[in-house]
Amino acid sequence: MTTAKIAVTVPELVLRRARGAVRRGKARSLSAYVSAALVQKSMLDDLGEMLEEMLARTGGPLTKAEERAADLVLNGAPRRRSPQR
Repeated sequence: MTTAKIAVTVPELVLRRARGAVRRGKARSLSAYVSAALVQKSMLDDLGEMLEEMLARTGGPLTKAEERAADLVLNGAPRRRSPQR
C-alpha cells in the first residue's frame, strides 16, 4: 500500500491516549494507530451516508418509535440522545 506523510494537530489528551494505546500494544506505532482511526472514521461516514440515502428512498427519517425499536434490536437498550433532539 502506498503511504503519504501528513502533519496533524490534536489535543494533548488525545495524543496521550493514543501513545498509551501504542505502549499497551494496541498498534505497532502512533502512525498505525492514527491510520486505523482514520479508516474507522471513514467507514462510519460511509455507513452514515448509506443510511441517509436509504431513509431518503424509503420515506424519510425514522419516527421516535422506529428509533426505539431499532435501538432495542441493535443494542439491547435505547441509545442516549443529544440535547438537540
